[in-house]
Amino acid sequence: MYDPALLRTFLAVAGGRSFTVAAQQLGISQPTVSQQMRRLEDEVGRPLFVRETRGVRPTEAGEALAGFAHRILGAHADAESYFRTSPTRGRLRFGTADDLAITQLPRIVRQFRRLNPQVDLELSVEQSHVLTRRLAAGQLDLVFVKQPSVEAGEGTLVLRDQFVWAAEDAEPFVKEEQVPLVVHRAPSFTRRMAIDALEAAGRRWRVACTVRDINAMLAATRAGLGIAVLAHSLIPADLQKVEIRLGLPALGAVDFRLLANPAAPKPAVEALTTAIRSATLSAQAPLGSR
Repeated sequence: MYDPALLRTFLAVAGGRSFTVAAQQLGISQPTVSQQMRRLEDEVGRPLFVRETRGVRPTEAGEALAGFAHRILGAHADAESYFRTSPTRGRLRFGTADDLAITQLPRIVRQFRRLNPQVDLELSVEQSHVLTRRLAAGQLDLVFVKQPSVEAGEGTLVLRDQFVWAAEDAEPFVKEEQVPLVVHRAPSFTRRMAIDALEAAGRRWRVACTVRDINAMLAATRAGLGIAVLAHSLIPADLQKVEIRLGLPALGAVDFRLLANPAAPKPAVEALTTAIRSATLSAQAPLGSR
């Protein structure tokens, strides 16, 4: 029997690729995180993490445990929801960045609605800067957005990731003098990040395609129109990282955070926050690609 508390800490470390990030996210000390992971490794009987220069990554056993951990914690959440004496009620206006539509988030929201049938969930899907502005205006209760990574960011950190250059294939762009970009319409911090990184590296660039949402960005990238900037965890299986092959500059880190309106209904916000934090947010592969 694996302790759910240890499994939650394990998923926080695996998601943030860092003991320090997990400690900040869970509100406990880093030594406590390290101690809990040693206990869990003793129970499993195998190492769960490999230490790297910038943090840690799960071993093969760690990747396997992550799948079990999500199912175990999901079963705990289902049981708690079923036997909750005072079911969550009310209206919850939830906004999510369109990038996250290609992850497991739709499944998470569907399960949340099933477990909380008395919550009237209103969903908005837009770019992160629009959602943040609407939250500040009191038009939304909870938003799930991506932001440039900072150590003391607002809200609840769900995942810390790295931006990378992605394309259908690197070969068509090897001899191009200008890097062809597939970018969101301005204002977009990923668009600005890509351009700033290229100019700082002395690389010429051009906007090959401007898109409104993530589906258009993926379609243009799959069509070979150019190179997109995506979070590593959001790269579909049919696209690939191309920065090494094309000699492109490194990009910054990204945080996926939940930001809540202080005036929002707390039980509903906490319930959805818990559901998202305990789930996997990897990109969904296109049909037939895996």
